[in-house]
Amino acid sequence: MAPQDSDLRIVVTGNLGYVGSVLTPRLRAAGHDVLGLDVGLFKDCTLGPAPDDGGRCLDVRDVTPADLDGADVVIHLAGLSNDPLGDIDPELTTRINTDATVRLAEAAKRAGVRRFLFSSSCSIYGAAKPGRLLDECSELNPLSWYADSKLRAEGALGSLADETFSPVFLRSGTAYGYSPRLRTDLVINDLTAQAVLTGEITVRSDGTAWRPFVHVEDIAAAFVALLRVPREATHARAFNVGQTAENYQIRDVARIVAEAVPGSRMTIAGTTNPDSRDYRVSCERITSEVPAFRARWSARDGIEQLVRGYRRFGIRREDAEGPRFQRLKLIRALQNTGRLDGQLRVAG
Repeated sequence: MAPQDSDLRIVVTGNLGYVGSVLTPRLRAAGHDVLGLDVGLFKDCTLGPAPDDGGRCLDVRDVTPADLDGADVVIHLAGLSNDPLGDIDPELTTRINTDATVRLAEAAKRAGVRRFLFSSSCSIYGAAKPGRLLDECSELNPLSWYADSKLRAEGALGSLADETFSPVFLRSGTAYGYSPRLRTDLVINDLTAQAVLTGEITVRSDGTAWRPFVHVEDIAAAFVALLRVPREATHARAFNVGQTAENYQIRDVARIVAEAVPGSRMTIAGTTNPDSRDYRVSCERITSEVPAFRARWSARDGIEQLVRGYRRFGIRREDAEGPRFQRLKLIRALQNTGRLDGQLRVAG
């Protein structure tokens, strides 16, 4: 696949989610023909104008080769998206995030899809020695069922790689920033919403844990940029997505939020509760090997963007703290009303 290709047929799973709602318009703007596959659970989780999505309503567990016929690339975003969701039912997390990913890749391979871009996560690193930057060759130490499911999926996809099928693993840092389909269960988005709505910023851990943070726009940009890199340069390889300079302790991003919302006050609530997930990552591989990718967002710029978006579109406290913008709470609400069954299948 030549780097200059701009008319690829791309299937995006999870196109109606937090990242998908930012990525899909970018792909279309780059000249690609995009088909979205999404079950639609988060379609109404909008803040501001709803995106014009299109696509098909289809659970990722049910995708067949026929659904992927004619596609050049599959970008796989769909799945349980964080540690709290992954902890609902560890076996179900494995079935959705690992087993369904493998079946999707096998279907893609049978359909003649040559490239498979997988949305993995830096959470697979888990923890690191103080001061150490982790790169794509570092030891992996997943500390949650969600992280474990991503690591297992990477391994299985790697075993499918050959001259006809080329997987790539995008290990994104902790996402944040405005998306038309918002999430307030992400730490920066949450802290910023607290500041805007209440003036109180509560860090629930002791705030000392390190995380690599990456803006949702930069995550989307990485997927688009990797399509322009020759296949042989990315074949069965992992890329940390973000900027090396954007590793922060949680208490530091809380301070940036406080500075962005004058009059707000920060409190460290969990002074005796350190977070075991504590790591910093290097993003030098994607910076040096993917010339089309340049991460453009700092945490400060992203927080200021969130403040503007929250105020412009009038975020409400009941939405920020309730099921509308928090994935685990939404899943539980849908189960309580009978829309979702115990396997997270849409009822009826």
